[in-house]
Amino acid sequence: MAGLFTEKVVLVTGAGRGIGRAVATAYVEAGARVVFADRDAQLLDEATAQLSPDSVTTVVCDVRQAEAVTRLAETAAARFGRIDILINNAGIGIWKSPLELTVEEWDAVLETNLRGAFLCAREVAKRMPETGGAIVNIASTRALMSEPNSEAYAASKGGIVALTHALAVSLGSKRIRVNCISPGWIETGDYGALTQADHAQHPAGRVGRPSDVARACFYLTDPANDFLTGVNLVLDGGMTRKMIYIE
Repeated sequence: MAGLFTEKVVLVTGAGRGIGRAVATAYVEAGARVVFADRDAQLLDEATAQLSPDSVTTVVCDVRQAEAVTRLAETAAARFGRIDILINNAGIGIWKSPLELTVEEWDAVLETNLRGAFLCAREVAKRMPETGGAIVNIASTRALMSEPNSEAYAASKGGIVALTHALAVSLGSKRIRVNCISPGWIETGDYGALTQADHAQHPAGRVGRPSDVARACFYLTDPANDFLTGVNLVLDGGMTRKMIYIE
């Protein structure tokens, strides 16, 4: 993929670690100039320490705050002249019984995951060139299926799927394509510690890696794929298509 996104400007939120860091780094390796955004300055420093300062910049941003998101978009556009691609990855989860989940905890998840995605899309879209751009929202298979005690996270990710197709319609006239990815099990820790049973749960035969999400982002943001918008790409090794019976 080297050179696929040469001269493109990409903004990735939640880029300090995990999926966001892997995606942002992959775009750098593909020739893009990348803005790494995260609310943790130390994680941003660690994520970009080995990358060329000519290709990257970092911005500390809490995506829940409208003013902070506006500054993020302004900083990115000022640094590199425009923004071609936005990857809305920042997100949190709180796993707690719905009988005990507080309003404050509910709001923290919804404001980070859903409100944050909207604010970033709104501000970045204003700064995309007239030739258009691409936005990818990172949702989750939790938008489609659930485990117990995941109400706030599931609601936020379901909202992202709906937000995606709404934005795709609203921004289509501006030649801005909007899609989302719903990852399943993407291991961001020690992949080697996974068991064969972990891998065998997946029809694809393995647990996902952050690099799988990066390649999916490449597909959805490739300028050649300009007929692709409003899509929710389920990236889960086939898990949501697998029927499970308890004997």
